Amino acid sequence: MPSFPASLSRTESTTSDTAERKTSLTSSTPGRNPISLRLYKVLSSNYQDDATREALQTLSELYVVPGPSKIREHPPADAQEADDFDENVPIHASIESVPGESAARARRNLRRDMETKLIEGSKQFLKVFGELDQKLDILQQHVNAMGVSCDKAETQLSLTTKSSKALLERAGGLREERQEIETKRAIVNAFLERFTLNNDELEALTSRDVPVGERFFQAMDKTERIREDCRVLMAGEDGPTQAGLDIMASTSSNLEKGYEKIIRWCSHEFRQAGRDLQLEVSVAMQESVNRLRKRPELLTEALTFLSQTRQATLLSSFLTALTRGGPSGLPRPIELHAHDPLRYVGDMLAWVHQAIAAERELLESLFGLSNDGRMVGSVRVFDRKNEEEEWIRELMDQGVGKLCVPLKIRVQQTVRSQESSIVSYKIANLLQFYMLTMRRTIGEEALLSATLLEITDVAYSVFYESIEAQGRALLRIPLDVNDPSLTPPLAILDHAQILREIMTVYQSSLLGEEDEDERATGFQKILDIMIDPAIEMCTSTSTEKQRLRPRWDQPVYVLNCLSYLQSVLEPFSFTLEKQNAIHAIIEERVSALTDEHSINIMIDAGINYIVDACKNRTTNEPLSRIPSTQAPELKTALHNFSLWLSGLEVVQSPRLQHLTGQGFHSQIHQAALARMARAYQVICEEVKRPENKYEAAATLLGSERPFGQPHLLRQIFGLEDE
Repeated sequence: MPSFPASLSRTESTTSDTAERKTSLTSSTPGRNPISLRLYKVLSSNYQDDATREALQTLSELYVVPGPSKIREHPPADAQEADDFDENVPIHASIESVPGESAARARRNLRRDMETKLIEGSKQFLKVFGELDQKLDILQQHVNAMGVSCDKAETQLSLTTKSSKALLERAGGLREERQEIETKRAIVNAFLERFTLNNDELEALTSRDVPVGERFFQAMDKTERIREDCRVLMAGEDGPTQAGLDIMASTSSNLEKGYEKIIRWCSHEFRQAGRDLQLEVSVAMQESVNRLRKRPELLTEALTFLSQTRQATLLSSFLTALTRGGPSGLPRPIELHAHDPLRYVGDMLAWVHQAIAAERELLESLFGLSNDGRMVGSVRVFDRKNEEEEWIRELMDQGVGKLCVPLKIRVQQTVRSQESSIVSYKIANLLQFYMLTMRRTIGEEALLSATLLEITDVAYSVFYESIEAQGRALLRIPLDVNDPSLTPPLAILDHAQILREIMTVYQSSLLGEEDEDERATGFQKILDIMIDPAIEMCTSTSTEKQRLRPRWDQPVYVLNCLSYLQSVLEPFSFTLEKQNAIHAIIEERVSALTDEHSINIMIDAGINYIVDACKNRTTNEPLSRIPSTQAPELKTALHNFSLWLSGLEVVQSPRLQHLTGQGFHSQIHQAALARMARAYQVICEEVKRPENKYEAAATLLGSERPFGQPHLLRQIFGLEDE
């Protein structure tokens, strides 16, 4: 709220009290007079709006009561006093002697005070504008001087323009010529940049101080690109230009120098780095070989150095592995295991196989061939149209070619010095495995594959000679006459054990890709060489022993030997054909033994001569009239037969107990009993026939077991009814 003078406040309060008294006095009077209306209007006015408050604030500041030192009764009389007049002091400011005096004076002098204030402000404006006018006069003088200077400059410029017009025209012409020259220069620089080599690139191609690397190959790439672009330009309608011919000649010379640098570097690297068994192929070497493929004669020359170096390196490493072993003696020298022929040959072949695998990996890296996804041991497909494959095959064949001679000599010496047929077969089988592996890896035409094939044939020849000699020796071994046993002799057992080990080795060497016919064919020759002499030995020597010792049971002995040989072959499926051949011989022997055994048991039972009389009768004479089949003899025979049925021979035969083959005893004995049952049935039928004239035939047959009933006899024998 604005602050008002105290006199004004007291005046307002006095006026308010007077108005209230007047209102109270006139309120009782009827009617309304102007004074009361004015009072009502004044009292009902609102002084809280912004405009009223601002006006009152201005009046309060104008008529504020100052301190005693600043009170002035009257305005200044002269100019000096007016200058000293403080504007902040109100015009009528004095100490009130009577309350409300200042307010009354202010109301009376308000217009005059406002006019006085306005005059003072106007004087100040006049003073300021006077100073501004003086400064504008000075500015006008400067502007006039500047205009004069500009006129002089314009006149001078016109004169200069007229005098320098020819010079400007000359400068414009020179500027255009400069632009043309710059354009031609840019074209020439671009042409030189594209169709020539800079000093650094020439140095990279020709200098021996710059090694073969990325910088050198970039220079060669640019040279070849220049030649290609130049050929395109020379193929235009205008034909070859002199510049094009010069560029082709220059780049051809530089390119030849680059290829010469590559061949020198490759030859040096192949001589130096190729002496290591494990050669690391750098990116620069791989890129160099790739670029030399464009010059086959240079590539052939470089690879010749590599082949010679690798031959010497592999041969030296192989001989070192044989005699000295690895670094610090580990692994140990291979020839230390010469006493173990299988390990000795296996270590040599394993070293060669590992060397070939490393050589293949080296050459694939050298020619930049990626992995073809071939599984280890699977057949490698050789593409005759692939130039890289041809190079690799030729280099591998040359690299390992010198290993063939020492490998062949040592393996053949080892094979020929073996006395054991099992060891010979294991070595031959091992050689065949590596021979097949090498043929799948380096091809059938490779020198190493041919050498391994030759060594394998020699090993198998030695093995076949060994088992043939063993078979011949087996035929010369006689049986011990004093030995009553019917089991296979020791010579057959040893021979079968050797065969079993050979079959085990053969089965373990199968790859699983062969069919049954291939498996059987691969081992058929060995079976023929080893089984046939054993069968012949069993039959021939047993015949001689039977002649010298008649009571010795030759059929049981032969059957035991054959069943033993068959049991040796049964676990191996590839011997099925030979098993069938032995089984046919066994069936023949079983049939013969069954015939012999049936005759023997009928002789033991006492009915053999009666059966012969019934079957071999040639006349119509009744059986009862034949001496051997008369009633008393028949009764005696039936009695003996009844006694035989009560013995143990009905259940088992002492002779057949010596059979070692499973089921042979029961098979032969049951077949013989079946024949006996049929023979007894024939006897019963013949006795009951009226034309044989037996008196009381039923009583004769029923006096002894089986009481003339063939089915009862079959029950006693444990046979099924027919």
